[in-house]
Amino acid sequence: MNKKLAHEASKPLQPRPDRPDAVEVVTLPASPFGFFRFHLVSTEVSLKGQRTRVTSRTVRLEDGKLSTESFDGELPGAAYGRAVQQAQQQLLAQTAWLLRPLSWLLPPSRQ
Repeated sequence: MNKKLAHEASKPLQPRPDRPDAVEVVTLPASPFGFFRFHLVSTEVSLKGQRTRVTSRTVRLEDGKLSTESFDGELPGAAYGRAVQQAQQQLLAQTAWLLRPLSWLLPPSRQ
């Protein structure tokens, strides 16, 4: 890349004066670690006896800094049943959404 082209690419974009409806472009400061971010969340819900045990862990890599958070907790046993029911409902709703475009392949219903 020649020097003139590299110099032009490093200039922030400016709105054109002949276009008042143009949107102003805001440039963010460059970060040496800005090209890679990572975020992982893991949650485990289990039933032990009459208690629901919840274990969660979060790992983040942002701006070159790795941070972790974790917690353990217990809830009444009914919380496990509600969590399983909500997970099943979400899975069925997502599956129906994914299969809806293929419904035209099915034969017409007889009602």
